[in-house]
Amino acid sequence: MAAGERQSREYLERHGLPALLHRLAALLLYRRPERPRQFLLQALEAVRAARRGEAAMPSVLDEADVEAVFRMLDAAGRGFVTGRQCRAALTTLGLSTAELRVGDEEEVGLVTFKEEMMKTLLEGWTVE
Repeated sequence: MAAGERQSREYLERHGLPALLHRLAALLLYRRPERPRQFLLQALEAVRAARRGEAAMPSVLDEADVEAVFRMLDAAGRGFVTGRQCRAALTTLGLSTAELRVGDEEEVGLVTFKEEMMKTLLEGWTVE
């Protein structure tokens, strides 16, 4: 890899831009607005407002969606999924598992599952 390309990649990573662009692209493709540029500007404004505590962060999934994912994973109705299933759900949704603090065989209830999923969904909006 050339030095210029490496520096560019380091710059993007240092500022968390790949994750931000990934989130924006996911929102754009999920909602498919008629005016995509205006939509992206509004999404960034919504992120700014959410950081001030004035609104919720934009997301493709809401808590009801996350609960539905849990229910699908817990098809037997045991009231928990494993850490491995949690990790697989995050990976399937294109989300990072780096901050997931549960072991593969650990039992994860609905409340913890929702907390971990929502936390990870919001992490992609962090840009320095």
